[in-house]
Amino acid sequence: MTSTTDTGAPSSPSSPSSPSSPSSTTAPTTSSPSALAAQPLVMSIILACGGAHMINDMIQALLPSIYPMLKSGYGLSFTQVGLITLTFQVTASLLQPWIGMYTDRHPQPWLLPSGAVATLVGIILLALAGSFGAFLLAAALIGVGSSTFHPEASRIARMASGGRFGLAQSTFQVGGNAGSAFGPLLAAAIVVPYGQSHVAWFVVLAVLAITVLSRVSAWYRGHLATVRGRAKPRATHQLPAATVRRALVVLALLVFSKYFYMASFTSYFTFYLMDRFQLSVASSQLYLFLFLGAVAVGTFVGGPIGDRIGRKLVIWISILGAAPFALMLPHANLFWTAVLSVVIGLVISSAFSAIVVYAQELVPGKVGMIAGVFFGLMFGFGGIGAALLGHLADLYGIAWVYGLCAFLPLAGLLTILLPNLKEG
Repeated sequence: MTSTTDTGAPSSPSSPSSPSSPSSTTAPTTSSPSALAAQPLVMSIILACGGAHMINDMIQALLPSIYPMLKSGYGLSFTQVGLITLTFQVTASLLQPWIGMYTDRHPQPWLLPSGAVATLVGIILLALAGSFGAFLLAAALIGVGSSTFHPEASRIARMASGGRFGLAQSTFQVGGNAGSAFGPLLAAAIVVPYGQSHVAWFVVLAVLAITVLSRVSAWYRGHLATVRGRAKPRATHQLPAATVRRALVVLALLVFSKYFYMASFTSYFTFYLMDRFQLSVASSQLYLFLFLGAVAVGTFVGGPIGDRIGRKLVIWISILGAAPFALMLPHANLFWTAVLSVVIGLVISSAFSAIVVYAQELVPGKVGMIAGVFFGLMFGFGGIGAALLGHLADLYGIAWVYGLCAFLPLAGLLTILLPNLKEG
């Protein structure tokens, strides 16, 4: 099956020309955007990656969804809740860049189903855990599964994109956002009413993920055989190395602002609603679902729009555009809190796909490494944010934390420092 040349597959020395391939000695050493776009779109593989991403992130969303139950059942503090999130986020983030860097040179299709096995073991332990230490270990195993999944699955989605990188990345990413949205609903329906042991029902999802990723890995293995020996793409933007490094730092800062702010929702929005508006756990989970559902919609829309109008403009609109709504949120009543959270989710979520693809265009040929770095930053900043915000909530209250976080989207002003790229 033919696909894009921007695969992250290892380059090997050109084979000598043969009678069956007379043009092999004149093969081009670069891959233009038009050549990439001419390759076929393999939507079934992109959807499979997105579906596996949905399961992966649905399981991840299980952790914060049962925090209120664990906090009351085991007497945990906000700081301990934040440390559980930090443990997951650190294991999910630190390994990703290294996995991406290694598999750029040495692709490993077997990593995808193997990571899902680690997630499966983490779920079983979470269902049986009875102490804070056991919760940390379960979170770490789920994080390891996530760290092996994201760089390779993101790479495969790009390989199957037919040059429509924004569409592929946003479809892949929206699977994760959909999983994050449905996770709290499943937790509210299965775990919260019946107890911690019912976490074991999520084993079914993990087994499904292993099955899907085994099939994706088989396609990946076959695809690698068709592209082995092709030259890696080279940069066409002709930017100085210093400009590229500065742009990557700016993108990292934008990810920092976005995911510190998102951590206030994913880990503590239910606590905020329960504290400020005296909602029940189940009711607060529904409001969290509305926010995460809006995030899923915004993520899906952001990629194709970035393909059309440019990723830098999407980054501008996404992060800075959320600022006025974020500033209003701490002062709103329950109805407007729900409305503003949906608007914030729609606007701010479109940035990540644009940031990843923009970074991959800055550093072509390093698809896995760039995906690993930015997914790693996403998890790392989210985990640090959860731990820090949890500690601040213990000291000053959860409402104070939301007042502080409202200023984070103003970091979108940093987008002015990004260079303009010609995007195919």
